[in-house]
Order: sequence, then C-alpha cells, then structure tokens
Amino acid sequence: MRYTLAIVIAIHAASAVAYAQTSDGGFDKALSPSLAASAKAMHATIRRDLADAAETMPAEDFGYKPTPEVRSFAQLVGHVINANFFFCSQAKGAAMPATTNFERVADKAELIKGLTDALAYCDTVYQSTTDADFQQAVTLTGFPGMNPKTTTSRGAVLMFNTTHNNEHYGNIVVYLRLKGKVPPSTARSQAPKE
Repeated sequence: MRYTLAIVIAIHAASAVAYAQTSDGGFDKALSPSLAASAKAMHATIRRDLADAAETMPAEDFGYKPTPEVRSFAQLVGHVINANFFFCSQAKGAAMPATTNFERVADKAELIKGLTDALAYCDTVYQSTTDADFQQAVTLTGFPGMNPKTTTSRGAVLMFNTTHNNEHYGNIVVYLRLKGKVPPSTARSQAPKE
C-alpha cells in the first residue's frame, strides 16, 4: 500500500512540475489525427513566440552576443527569417521570395519587417497544406550546410521548419534572459488568468 501511495504521489508531483514548465502555446488543443492541422497549430504557436520575442528585445541590444563565438541577437533573428523563407518556399515548390540575407542586417525595424514577412509567407503555406498534399514529394534545392538536393515530403519540410524555429526560440530565450527580459511565452503563461 505504501509503495502504491508513493508512486501515486510521485506521478502527481511530476505532473505538477511538468505543468508548471509548459508554455501558453495551447497547440495541444488543436492537435488532431490530421497531420496538416497539427503542423498548422505548431507553426501558430512558435510564430507568435518568435515575433513577440523579437519585439521584446530593445533595438540597442540587437548586436548583443553572449560570447564572441555565437551569433548576435540580430544574426539569430536574421537566420530564422532566412530559414522560414527557405523552408516554406521549398515546401510550396516555389522560388525563395526574399533576396536579402537577413543574417547581415543589424537594424531592428528591418529585421522585424523581415520576420513579419517571413512568418506571413509561411502562414499561407501552412494554411494551404492539406492532408491530401502533406506527403507530396518535394526536393529541397539546398541551404548552406545541407545536401544540394534532398527529396522529402511537403509535410516533413513544414515539420522541420517548426522544429528549427523552436530550436532557435530556445536560443532567443537565453539572450532575452541574459538581458533581463522575460521571454514572451513565459510572460503569457505567468499572466493572471481572467
């Protein structure tokens, strides 16, 4: 009996800890057997976090680097912009719509516009993706550090894009914390509920 009670208490405690660490994303409420709908829900969550995080960092801190070996905040945001334009255009089977290398842009306003445009472009690709074309074959034409041509599916590219965005949102969170800023996902989850 004590053993069972201990397990129940441990599971309850672990659940409370896990719940306390979740964001306010809410994508779990939009998950369904539809892979296309799930991809759209995951994109909607991370795109909000990225956009809000870029707005949160003051313009004078866009050049900030935690260590000399890593990207500045501006370069990190620029990388996210480039990647969103790239992956979403590849999933769509279209040419990359942006010609600017945003990793070389330092101005906050220009980066915010670029991020807004990249995320809006991706919104249209995620919204137009259906379960019928989720497995449609696409060939990635190459991105720095990738194979020159890789055949995969439209859905896999979109899922990779959300994974990539989440990875770099994690980096962005560290930069924000080091500058004394609360990441937007944390701020929303800690806000009083009405």
